[in-house]
Amino acid sequence: MSYQSILTLYLIFFSIDFLFNNFLTILNIKEQQKNKSSVPGSFEKYIDYETYLKSVEYSYSKSIFTIVSGVFNSLVLLLFILTGVFGRIDLFIGHFEFHPYLEGLLYIFILSIIFYIPGLPFAIFSQFRIEGKFGFNKMTPGLFIKDQIKSLVISGIILALLLPGLFLFMDKAGSLWWIIASAGFFAFQLLLSIIYPLIIAPLFNKFSPLEEGPLKDSLYKLADKLNFRTRGIYVMDGSRRSGHSNAYFTGIGKSKRIVLYDTLISSLSDDQIAAVLAHEIGHYKKHHLLKSLILSFVVTGAGFYIVSILMNYLPLFEAFGFSRVSYHGIFVILSFAAGPFTFFLTPLFTMWSRKHEYEADAFTARNTGYGNDLKEGLIIMTRENLSNLTPHPLYSFYHYSHPTVAERVKAIEKILNS
Repeated sequence: MSYQSILTLYLIFFSIDFLFNNFLTILNIKEQQKNKSSVPGSFEKYIDYETYLKSVEYSYSKSIFTIVSGVFNSLVLLLFILTGVFGRIDLFIGHFEFHPYLEGLLYIFILSIIFYIPGLPFAIFSQFRIEGKFGFNKMTPGLFIKDQIKSLVISGIILALLLPGLFLFMDKAGSLWWIIASAGFFAFQLLLSIIYPLIIAPLFNKFSPLEEGPLKDSLYKLADKLNFRTRGIYVMDGSRRSGHSNAYFTGIGKSKRIVLYDTLISSLSDDQIAAVLAHEIGHYKKHHLLKSLILSFVVTGAGFYIVSILMNYLPLFEAFGFSRVSYHGIFVILSFAAGPFTFFLTPLFTMWSRKHEYEADAFTARNTGYGNDLKEGLIIMTRENLSNLTPHPLYSFYHYSHPTVAERVKAIEKILNS
């Protein structure tokens, strides 16, 4: 296949992906506008009409932002591809005759910065304009800048540790390098999952052990009842940056911990917080983390296998503006081609994720006595986060990694009434 044919095929899939995603976003906007005349019946007890209208406006603002930023990013990417910028940067770095591994590292780092810069104004607008307008932004400009610098430095360190080893596998491990690389990348992911809660996350937020009192007693009693061993239950100062609330389970082995946002603690009752904790424990008991790691390994292996097939196929490189094959070039090409060529697979992953959320909810309802508290806690978090109560079914099917709150409440009630 010629490079012109490859480029044409890419542009076709790129256009389909772009149009389909924007079509879904517009459907979602229309669905919410259609239902904004009154609070959905099942939520009238918990959400007043003024708050509901605010959630409609918030979702609308985010949707328009998604369309505008998506159009901009797509135009920038197409400009880079059609004008051969990717190849020109590659040739520029190649003139310095660095070691190929260093050359590849510099190329990906420079390209990351180039794409980061035009996206920065959108990040600022989202944080300070949209989130600020609806009362969620608590971040100062100084803190925003510090977070951006920290993120760039950490990303650079991770790239510097990961890419040379990956290039070495590709260079020295023979035709089956992709198997070894998959195992190495998987090991690196495991290492990150261990050090993230201990080293990386504390660079951005303060994590304090849950203070002594009735809440801590009830949460540890619940953990003991469910035979869940954890390094601790921590409170994160999420309110320093945002008014959104959440909770999550992180780490593996001895590093696993439950993290509660301080905004969550301030908005839910002790029993509702216990229900949220039970949900997170449910993920662990149902082996969702292990299943996610296995899926990640399979997907990564498939990706590296595709790289092994295409890494020396010059027409593919020429289609994206390169004049030579290279290790770093194939990863850049596939990173941009993966979305358009695999977008139809997205619902499979979101369905799988939603299944895990249903299972964790069911675990809570069946094993803890906190089913009603979980149901009420979910509705309160939805209200406080101004989440979309009436997403279009096709949009949520395609994009949502969690069931809608209405779907989760219905499933919990079915268990409680059975």
